[in-house]
Amino acid sequence: MSVDDQHPDPDEPVALPIDGILDLHTFAPREVKELVPSWLEECRSAGIRDVRIIHGKGQGVLRTIVHGILDGHPHVESFGHPSDGGSWGATVARLRI
Repeated sequence: MSVDDQHPDPDEPVALPIDGILDLHTFAPREVKELVPSWLEECRSAGIRDVRIIHGKGQGVLRTIVHGILDGHPHVESFGHPSDGGSWGATVARLRI
């Protein structure tokens, strides 16, 4: 394993699986504003209608950013907290396909 494999270039894009679940724990708040709308579009293109965004509980900074994005996104039909026993640490959304 080379040093580059151990320390990836932070400016290189990271491929995320498009499975309807996005965990934001490894992203900085400044990255979320661009990441979430792009990810929503990829989910929509893949035919995924119900998505879950894990932002954590913390002080609510990421949750506020995520809710602001979802509230203004033209393809978001509805969003809220999970009804399946999830907590304030995640938000679920339904997309218009």
